[in-house]
Amino acid sequence: MSGGNIFKFHNDLDTDQIIGSQYLLLPTIEEMKVHTFESLDPEFPNKVKPGDFVVGGENFGCGSSREQAPSVLKALGVEAVIAKSFARIFYRNAINIGLPVIVCKELPDEVKTGDSMELSLTEGVARANGKEYSCTKLPEYMQNILNQGGLIASLNKEEV
Repeated sequence: MSGGNIFKFHNDLDTDQIIGSQYLLLPTIEEMKVHTFESLDPEFPNKVKPGDFVVGGENFGCGSSREQAPSVLKALGVEAVIAKSFARIFYRNAINIGLPVIVCKELPDEVKTGDSMELSLTEGVARANGKEYSCTKLPEYMQNILNQGGLIASLNKEEV
């Protein structure tokens, strides 16, 4: 069970709001990550700590197919993104780079930024504000992919 603080965002949060397109020209994710959520919370990169969680509503990560959106969240140490639903391409990109993305229908309506949360990927359970929430329990093979750092890292290890 991992624990951290929540940073809550709205429904239909698009990839431009996660990392603005003007920053995609920067050469590395390390340089991009300081601009994460800049249009919504310019201080987010300074406030988020490794192990914290991003929580969203419906259709989290809609918009473009840029892999940099989940990559900057992972680079900042975000433990997982929990939302009511995800845009398919964001979900796939997150798994590819090793960022857990968890569907949890009730939790986003009942938490706020600053709340503490614990998450068990293996149990498919989140705990916040004294309440337990049932979330997507990732299949073992997906957990293995995440544990190895994402799909590409997992495939590279299989070749050895």
